[in-house]
Amino acid sequence: MREAAAGPSLWEVMAADPANCVDPDVLQLVIADQRSACRDLLYPWVRMVARAAVTVIVAARRACPVPLSAHATMDRMCLWFCRRLVSPAAVTLLIRHFVVETNLLAFIARNAGLPEPALRPVTLSGLGNRAVIEHDLNVYRVLLALGQARPPGGPDRVAGPDRVAGLDFSMLDVPAIDPEPAARRLLRLDIQTALCLMSIPFAACLTPAEYRRAVHSMRLDSSLLAAIAGLTGDEAFLRWAPGPPPVRVNSNADVPSMVYDHAVLCEAAHARLRRLRDEGA
Repeated sequence: MREAAAGPSLWEVMAADPANCVDPDVLQLVIADQRSACRDLLYPWVRMVARAAVTVIVAARRACPVPLSAHATMDRMCLWFCRRLVSPAAVTLLIRHFVVETNLLAFIARNAGLPEPALRPVTLSGLGNRAVIEHDLNVYRVLLALGQARPPGGPDRVAGPDRVAGLDFSMLDVPAIDPEPAARRLLRLDIQTALCLMSIPFAACLTPAEYRRAVHSMRLDSSLLAAIAGLTGDEAFLRWAPGPPPVRVNSNADVPSMVYDHAVLCEAAHARLRRLRDEGA
């Protein structure tokens, strides 16, 4: 028993796991966030309460005959919440996700000859002004344009190293992020607890159609990974696909967990693209 207790911790293995493709610096942030006391103490309870609240809110919103929305209110609530109740490390991870996913979409768009998104906030205030909604819409815009154009990885693309050599990877840098570490915080919540609580105004302030579209956007990871695999010829992206083609719409889901898994998947794909860029340099 003592030998087992003295063995490697799960955190050591998580940091050293050769199958983990997340950038090492980002992985250290994730591990520190996972090890926070509030995640152990609050997350299990907050997750249940938030899930119940969201279920009631979504049902009530669907029953309402008028599809009301409150985008500006949602922005203000989430910005105040992040500034006063979420740890700087968790805020960094949250802002970074907006940049990383935009980079992935821009990689697909630029190399397919399509208009590319440019939503790359670097501060908390940058998450306001409908940034959350635009973040989701950009996924739909790129996939729609991609479907209306010739799909990547078609017969006109060559196989082998020339495929990667002909791609533009210049959009994959991540700028410095300011999580406002000097702001006076009442709590320092971890990212998963924060996502659970943020899911409540998210469900309350969007129309049912907007909410359904936002939830479904995370099921489009399979489509984005397929597009990247088609451009690069790297089948690793296909192996990461979270499920079958996204042809089933269902917003009755554990949204905070979906967001977290989606963010990790984007980080892994982003890190692999950067590795392909560096290997081809």
